Formats: sequence, structure tokens, C-alpha cells
Amino acid sequence: MSTSFLRFDKDSPELKALDAWWRSLNDNRGDRAELRRCGTLAEVVFTPSYHRLRQTVCRYGAVHDEGLALVAGLAAKVKSNAMDNSVAEQMATGKGDSARVSGLRFRRLLKVKGQEELFTAFGRVIALLGGSVNLQSLAQSAYFWNDRTRKQWAFDYYSKAPSEK
Repeated sequence: MSTSFLRFDKDSPELKALDAWWRSLNDNRGDRAELRRCGTLAEVVFTPSYHRLRQTVCRYGAVHDEGLALVAGLAAKVKSNAMDNSVAEQMATGKGDSARVSGLRFRRLLKVKGQEELFTAFGRVIALLGGSVNLQSLAQSAYFWNDRTRKQWAFDYYSKAPSEK
């Protein structure tokens, strides 16, 4: 018997479940506010709205609880789903020649290893992007934050902002 894992690929059932859950936060503003006030991943796990998401996505594969808490906590900070570019590409594009997230801040983000630290760093990035973030890219990147993800982010970012060094 093989175990399936969550992937958050485009059009995957777990991504559709995440999107539906994220949209439901607009109707449940108290749930969104509770998640947005969370300062740690443990606080995210203590919320009923996280467990509603977890119960839904468990149907589609094994859940890495800290990764999903990271996704849920960050998704609550997203105001609009900008599906055109990856999060790294969104960080690189801005008005004129400057990136919305500086090269220095981007390199610091790539050095983050722990999920608690990532929760804080990604929260700042979402704020810098005005809350308009590609939800699928954010979920996939946060859930699978590893060397492969960081390398892909570097390629995405520097392909859009080569002047940021």
C-alpha cells in the first residue's frame, strides 16, 4: 500500500480545498483575525479553523502538521490570490527597475531553515507584497521549504530582477 502526500500542485484536490478554506475566511472574519494574530505555529495549531483545513486535506494525503500550520497561518494574511507569477517572481517585480523585495532581504530569506523563523519572514514578505500573493506558490513553497525550493526561488527571482545583486 502506497501513501500519498500533499503536493499543492495546480488543480490538485488539496489546493482546491485550501482555496475553498481561504475563501471561507472572508465569511468568517473572526477566524481570519484569530489566525492573523498568531505569533507562532503552535498558536496556529490551537485554532479551530486550522483543524477544519487539516480535516479537509487529510483526505488527499499524509499531512505534515507544522508545514500545514505554516501554510494556514500565512494564507490568513493573504488578501488576494495573484495567480500570474510565483511568489519569488512577485518579490522581484516592482515599479521601475527596483524589486518589491530587495536582493539583500531575498538572500536573507533564502538562508532561513526553521519553520518558526520562516513564518515570521514570509509574513513580512506578504506585507511587502501588499497581501496580493500567489496562494498556490506560497502554499507549495512554505509546505516544502527545502534546498530545492530555495534554488527554484533563486532562479525565479533573479530571472525577473537581474539587477538585484
